[in-house]
Amino acid sequence: MAELKTERCTACKKDAPLVSESEACELRPQIPEWQTNVRDGIPRLERVFRFKNFVEALAFTVKVGELAEAEKHHPAILTEWGMVSVTWWTHSIRGLHRNDYVMAAKTDGLLAADS
Repeated sequence: MAELKTERCTACKKDAPLVSESEACELRPQIPEWQTNVRDGIPRLERVFRFKNFVEALAFTVKVGELAEAEKHHPAILTEWGMVSVTWWTHSIRGLHRNDYVMAAKTDGLLAADS
């Protein structure tokens, strides 16, 4: 199986396939810190990143935004003092696509790059 963080997002249309349960089970080990939560009937990948202060949280938010724009796939981001919540899902299919797992892995990579 290819490493998610090395993949690129593919354009999704309304008929793009949702990630199956078996696919999700294969992909989850590559993003172990992410939770799958259902909100408004839509499954989403969510993770909270913790930082020492607001400045570090904001800098991470900017990196996530730049990554999202480069990949043309955009998350929900909530920036607070010392933490950033990132939520990935594919709006057009109202659920999770492989792209969401790719972006979660790439988001983790941003944090690893700062270490």
